[in-house]
Amino acid sequence: MRIDARGLRFEVRVGGPEGGDPVLLLHGFPQHRGEWDDVVPALHAAGLRTYAPDQRGYSPGARPEAVEAYRMDELVADALAVLDALGAPTAHVVGHDWGALVGWELAVRHPQRVRTLTAVSVPHPAAMAYALANDPQQKVRSAYIVLFRQPGKAEKVLLGLNATALRRMLAGVGDADRVAAYAEPMREPGALTAALNWYRAMPSRTELAATGPVTVPTTFVWSDQDVAIGRAAAEACAERVSGDYRFVELPGVSHWIPDEAPAPLAEAILARVRGLA
Repeated sequence: MRIDARGLRFEVRVGGPEGGDPVLLLHGFPQHRGEWDDVVPALHAAGLRTYAPDQRGYSPGARPEAVEAYRMDELVADALAVLDALGAPTAHVVGHDWGALVGWELAVRHPQRVRTLTAVSVPHPAAMAYALANDPQQKVRSAYIVLFRQPGKAEKVLLGLNATALRRMLAGVGDADRVAAYAEPMREPGALTAALNWYRAMPSRTELAATGPVTVPTTFVWSDQDVAIGRAAAEACAERVSGDYRFVELPGVSHWIPDEAPAPLAEAILARVRGLA
């Protein structure tokens, strides 16, 4: 379905029984709503109704040019606008990668709209700021962001030679067809720049550190083979959640959890939705 909100048009994949509790699924970089395809069957079988939008910059009809249009305030407002358009006063929120950051911020700023939060791969913003300040390994893991923030250069590096670097980055999602399903949309004019604008407009470390605690029931899912997020950041997350909290570690799994480990991820989501420890 398509949702018109805030002067933009979002492509949204809808599934599950009508009348089921709504679950808002927020994807990460450089993917799209399709990253949830192997996760949602278990959620639907449990009676949940899922809504997976292509977020700002990923939906062709929601691709403003200005970097400032991709600040966190805008991303959170988009999520709220989608829920409003769906007539959902509250929802279970699940986010991976950048989608996790939007989920964290949504839960901090608008806890009355978030029934539960399941954040995948990327921890609470203040936990990330802590690790960047105190863990030398996390600084190395996050070094790629310097490239991603460079207009023109990042696009050239990632899309050069038939998007070889982009495809290599996505190798953990699965076979060549699955890699292509994410890489090819990024080759459309303006698509990769819009996706990279999330990095170019990202909050400063000081702003990340100032993010308040999450009060809603929360699960953080992290994989120990994630090249971008280390254990220090993952374990620092617990101190930033004052609500019921669960940490789920997936051994031997890379950053691309929804693609590589959809079954245990769906199990973690359902446990959180059902209030199970």
